[in-house]
Amino acid sequence: MASKNAQLDHLRNVPLFSSCSTKDLQKIARASDELDVPAGHVICDQGQMGREAFVLMSGSATVKRNGKKVTTLGPGSVVGELSLLDRGPRTATVVTDTETTLLVIDQRHFAGVIDEVPALAHKILATLAGRIRDFDRSMYG
Repeated sequence: MASKNAQLDHLRNVPLFSSCSTKDLQKIARASDELDVPAGHVICDQGQMGREAFVLMSGSATVKRNGKKVTTLGPGSVVGELSLLDRGPRTATVVTDTETTLLVIDQRHFAGVIDEVPALAHKILATLAGRIRDFDRSMYG
């Protein structure tokens, strides 16, 4: 299990948290739990209701949508954040390729962090806007 300082260093390198101060990162770290999982562990299962988001601290994971590989994720990647925002079903299945350390944050704690860390809410909105633009370009040119 990583020390809180190591967690802060990891969080500082997560693009989603890049605009957060050390104090804000401490709030995020306090609101999350560290979890070590083996290779082959299903982090998210497409279509299932999501109740938490995950930050990959170490290791790698494969993202599949409708059984087709979309990408491979590494340290600093965040998965499951959409379900935290709308409590909707997972849009992809994510399975660890290696032993992986995750930070897990559930909906209740996430809502508290959003209330306390406005910079995070702004960054999430910008990230989602970017995803919508990317999707729009891929669909309509």
